[in-house]
Amino acid sequence: MFQSLTGSLSSLVKNLQGRAHLNRENIQESMQEIRNTLLEADAGYDAVQSFLDQVAVRAEGAEVVGSLKPGQTFVKIVQDELTKFMGDTSVGLSFSAQPPIVILVAGLQGSGKTTTIAKLARRLIKLEKKQVGLVSCDIYRPAAVEQLKILASEVSANFYETNLADELSKTAKNAIDKSKRAFDDVLLVDTAGRLTIDNDMMQEIVSLHRIFNPLETLFVIDSMMGQDAVETARNFNEALPLTGIVLTKIDGDSRGGAALSARAVTGKPIKFMGTGEKIDDLDVFHPDRIASRILGMGDVLSLIEEVEQKVDKKKAEKVAKKLKSGNKFDLQDFRDQLEQMGQMGGVQALMGKLPGMQGMSESIKEKANDKEMIKFSAIIDSMTVQERSFPALIKGSRKRRIANGSGTIIQDVNKLLKQFGQMQKMMKKMSKKGGMKNLMRGMGGQLPPNFPQ
Repeated sequence: MFQSLTGSLSSLVKNLQGRAHLNRENIQESMQEIRNTLLEADAGYDAVQSFLDQVAVRAEGAEVVGSLKPGQTFVKIVQDELTKFMGDTSVGLSFSAQPPIVILVAGLQGSGKTTTIAKLARRLIKLEKKQVGLVSCDIYRPAAVEQLKILASEVSANFYETNLADELSKTAKNAIDKSKRAFDDVLLVDTAGRLTIDNDMMQEIVSLHRIFNPLETLFVIDSMMGQDAVETARNFNEALPLTGIVLTKIDGDSRGGAALSARAVTGKPIKFMGTGEKIDDLDVFHPDRIASRILGMGDVLSLIEEVEQKVDKKKAEKVAKKLKSGNKFDLQDFRDQLEQMGQMGGVQALMGKLPGMQGMSESIKEKANDKEMIKFSAIIDSMTVQERSFPALIKGSRKRRIANGSGTIIQDVNKLLKQFGQMQKMMKKMSKKGGMKNLMRGMGGQLPPNFPQ
């Protein structure tokens, strides 16, 4: 997430935290570094200046200079103000109206509107226990209606057909009537986009907004868009009474500053962020947690929530009971763990939420990749049940057979067995009282308050 921004700011934070002395001169130097980093990440100049002004007010006073731990104090100020810059607190959807609640989704073509609608529907159905209907008012993009229909079926949402020959006003009114008759809690509306903003698109969206009278109007913005994102956000906000922003493609190699600036430009909260291509990859935007991740401090709370939502609880309980009874963590358990990692976005996504990961060497980060995990899964799948239960059996001839069966080489099998051995030791530590706490501290992590034992 926001790789270049995170990389630069986390390095700065690491250097600052250990400083025993700070004065106004080196505070100014640090702030200049922050300014350059944010501008290089495509953050809007006015937004950056406002953020730094707030940091300066606090940092140049006795709050830092007179502190016993000035480096840590300054970092805390930067973290607090970065959180405020992104909205201070998370803001959810409003349901304070007679159902069906209408949520209209707008944005440029290619920003990810249609997939975002499907992800939002999935979230509302799965986590909020809402009945959801979908309708497409995008009559220009080829197969847009069919795409939403397929996605609606995938997430078990109602889909209301769009007659391309009808006026959009008729499509809108029919969708509202059908949604009411189906007793939907929420009706999600997809709108047409363009490659760039034009008057026809804006007039059409304004007209649809008038007909649907949505309780929520969400603006979807591509995090990889760059500086144009700021101006696009400003134009949509002037045309529509936006209630929130959704950031998409934050898992890509985006600089991210412009997307974050959208909140400062519009004054509207960032409500959700798309974290991957899977239908479950839509998370609530927590400004405090994102600030912590950008500064290289991890996001353990989000990790815990994700575990609760996506991990197979039966498999997790099975492993926990096994470890408590003194039985060893075996290769089948390891295979299950790899599968669970995939469900949670892969290794890199998990590493981004763990404290202290920014300090890891690039070589270690490269080794911990999702391709390697897929390869490991294939190797384990080529083993017999006995070999998975008793890895010590895997010697020369067995290694050759397993490598041939998985399309790998013996060195890959050896690498798997080595990493499995390390995992086995880690699981043994975690099975002890306070194991998770000790493990996190050993990784240099900062634990949130009331972190579970």
